Amino acid sequence: MRKLYYKDEAERFGLESFKALGGAYAVARLLQRKVSAQVGRLVSIEDLAGGAYRQLTQRITAVAATDGNHGRAVAAGAAMFGCRCVIVLHAGVSKGRERAIATRGAEIIRIEGNYDDSVHEAARLSLQDGWALVADTSSVGGEQACLDIMHGYTVMMAEAFGQLEKVRAEPLTHIFVQGGVGGLAAAICAHSWNVLGNQAPAIVVVEPERADCLFQSAAAGQPRLATGDLQTTMAGLACGEVSELAWTVLWEGAEFFMTIEDADAIDVMRLLADPKRVGAPIVAGESAGAGLAGLIVAVRDPDLKQLLRLDSRSSVLVFGTEGATDPEIYRAIVGRAGVPT
Repeated sequence: MRKLYYKDEAERFGLESFKALGGAYAVARLLQRKVSAQVGRLVSIEDLAGGAYRQLTQRITAVAATDGNHGRAVAAGAAMFGCRCVIVLHAGVSKGRERAIATRGAEIIRIEGNYDDSVHEAARLSLQDGWALVADTSSVGGEQACLDIMHGYTVMMAEAFGQLEKVRAEPLTHIFVQGGVGGLAAAICAHSWNVLGNQAPAIVVVEPERADCLFQSAAAGQPRLATGDLQTTMAGLACGEVSELAWTVLWEGAEFFMTIEDADAIDVMRLLADPKRVGAPIVAGESAGAGLAGLIVAVRDPDLKQLLRLDSRSSVLVFGTEGATDPEIYRAIVGRAGVPT
């Protein structure tokens, strides 16, 4: 492999995750639409952030389900633009991530079950109570919010292209990107094709083997549920249902789908934190290094390496999608606090 580029999202807007680009922006857009409809003219997001329509926005409730990072982004957006926020958490979300969401003013609802159960509960509450659903998956409706979120994610790809152009990097051959419900991967795929067309790099979507809904969908040629139990260390990727909106993009644009084991993701966390191996340590949470982990798995397997067309000329981009979003979990895995030295 000729070059490897790692785009670090651990400090994005002080929320330690790329999700800040999607959730907060989606809140701003939904409030913009609702307030504009009420006042009869287009209001700006800047006016909303400045509190010009606080008497209207404070009557609106945004509701979302999360594994952690999306909820934190939605809560931050609600606080910034002045609406009420309710976040639905499933049983597997850590107390540390719950605290991070609650400190931004969100009301927390805990339910039993997994991430998909929380997604359906948030959708049910939105219908029951007239709340605005800010879902990062279209599997339960809320397509407009889902689209806004994916649009927000494209900022990350635009930045990456700008940074690569600035250093006169050779054209990318591959992007290894985390799966989840597919929103991030679809945004990266769409932006790559919009900018580069037929010169776009091969997109490799990487998922936990226990949360493989995109892999199973690719094998079937249509949306399918994950075959695993969703019990994965990669908490932000523990999704059993694909976003159908994202899937329409990935089915046309992503070339490869693969799964990794939890141990692969943990190894990457420790690798990036070790100054003896990487020079300047990088803080990467449990889901952050899934793309890089997929690349490492691929280059160690001769057959997989050949299938993915990885060779000495390959130039690869991966995304570190989060920092230590739960410091206690990070410390337990890596052996020290999530602050580079």
